Amino acid sequence: MENGQLQTYIDRIEKLNEQVDELKADIREIYAEARGAGFDVKAIREVIKLRKLDPADRQEFNFLREEYSKILGL
Repeated sequence: MENGQLQTYIDRIEKLNEQVDELKADIREIYAEARGAGFDVKAIREVIKLRKLDPADRQEFNFLREEYSKILGL
């Protein structure tokens, strides 16, 4: 194993981690803007989670949530 090659991998990973940290800060700012505009950030986070699901998984999740809510009398 070559030391230079290892250093290159580490440098690339560290650079990407810095970019991730910057993106996370940007996302926090957007949530703060949304909150300031009167939006419910918790609801926005839930919508984003749901949008990540494929339609079949989203449909199953919604069905189960409704069924569980009925069972619990909510």
